[in-house]
Amino acid sequence: MNIQHKELADGRWSELTFAEQMANIGSEVERTIKWREKNNITYSQLAFDRALELLDLSLAGRQSPARLKELARTREALVDHFVFDNSYNSTDKSWRDYFLAFNYAARVHSA
Repeated sequence: MNIQHKELADGRWSELTFAEQMANIGSEVERTIKWREKNNITYSQLAFDRALELLDLSLAGRQSPARLKELARTREALVDHFVFDNSYNSTDKSWRDYFLAFNYAARVHSA
């Protein structure tokens, strides 16, 4: 696997709060959506791969069982939405709304 976030994979990711991690994942999901809207499937796929990479870094970290469950379910639903048949019926808007909450929490925490 080609690691895109080398600095984060080398340990910096674990220094971020859960909200910061989720906000960063959300940024990649937002890029995935925006590139798909522009019909640039290559860039959309690259952004999606980065989002999954960050999710996997979070899953590999020391998370509480509740957070691990949320991360695993988020990964499952994202893959369902962007790769498979969207059996969970999620929407681009629902993903934007979900990650927006983490973005807000990360900003409040860092202020």
